[in-house]
Amino acid sequence: MHSIYCGTFELQFSKMKDQTIDYALRATWQAVSRLYNEQAAHYEGSMAIGFTLLSIDKDKGTPATEISARMGMEATSLTRTLKTLTEKGLITKHKNPNDGRGVLVYLTELGKEKRELSKNTVIQFNEIIKLTVDPEKLTHFFEVTETINQLIADKKIF
Repeated sequence: MHSIYCGTFELQFSKMKDQTIDYALRATWQAVSRLYNEQAAHYEGSMAIGFTLLSIDKDKGTPATEISARMGMEATSLTRTLKTLTEKGLITKHKNPNDGRGVLVYLTELGKEKRELSKNTVIQFNEIIKLTVDPEKLTHFFEVTETINQLIADKKIF
């Protein structure tokens, strides 16, 4: 009887997965991620590279710690991404004159070009969504995601 219950639960869950909030968020983000990665591949990049470039001030540079905070990334993941960006000639790193322990990250000319491509890709994505989705629905979407993020931040779910 236990195995029948588990099988029934699995069957019910597989039918429900399209209706659960976490599944909808995850599936949508994975689709967006694939879309961005496919686009970035045309320019020998990735979504991670594009978003990192967008997180760096194109004129003044940005402290490395601020980049990880802007992206919600762990420092170790950012370190790998910055290494890749350096190897591709997209950034340079210099000691922060205001904080001897810190590093400032600057875009190279190539990095600025790739940043502009990333920016245009994000703008195009957003424009198409705004043209397709009713503005009231978009407003509700942002309200819902803000509420979910606040519930998580306030540790009110688990």
